[in-house]
Amino acid sequence: MSYHALAIDGPAGAGKSTIAKLLAKKLHYTYIDTGAMYRATTYKALNLGIDLNDPNRFTFLSNTGFRFKKGELYMDGQNMSHLNRTKAVSDNVSLVASHIPVRNKLVELQQEIAHNNHVVMDGRDIGTVVLRQADLKVFLTASVKVRAKRRFEELTSIGHQTSIEEIEKDIQKRDAYDSSRTYNPLKKANDAIEIDTSDKDIYQVVDLLYKKYINIVNEGEL
Repeated sequence: MSYHALAIDGPAGAGKSTIAKLLAKKLHYTYIDTGAMYRATTYKALNLGIDLNDPNRFTFLSNTGFRFKKGELYMDGQNMSHLNRTKAVSDNVSLVASHIPVRNKLVELQQEIAHNNHVVMDGRDIGTVVLRQADLKVFLTASVKVRAKRRFEELTSIGHQTSIEEIEKDIQKRDAYDSSRTYNPLKKANDAIEIDTSDKDIYQVVDLLYKKYINIVNEGEL
């Protein structure tokens, strides 16, 4: 059986996860949040007390179980939804995600999931690396101020104390880090469509992408 895939890339706070989840639900596809996998890896590395700067210390990934259930990531059987969102994880995830052994292992797992399921997958290198043959590739963007406001609301809703100014600085730092890394950097795929979500209604974006995706898939099956 041939499986279909919709790839969504973009920086933190551009609306990737929200839009991808809604599309997956609308399409009855499996939603894969690849960012959650990198955050979970960072969380586990922090708990193990390993040197995060050493890419060779992440061999634990060979014995780590990742599973998505109803759009949420379970690592080693534990729901990572809230554990993934700590400041320590956010501060270190770009470093961890820059390590080649980490990226290679997680990309392998992501491709394996897509090989066996219809997926909506979001991240930073989905259209350029993980799912180069995706039926539709999307690159979402938004202004730093809008993204910081979204992140602030997300964090405060789960009890984390922070400020929008601090989040803006973190976002700018992470954007620079993710875009400038030499291995699988954050960038728009040549055949991706770009959408700025700064002043757009999320549900309108979902409907737009849903219609576009259905047309592409239907044309491919004629």
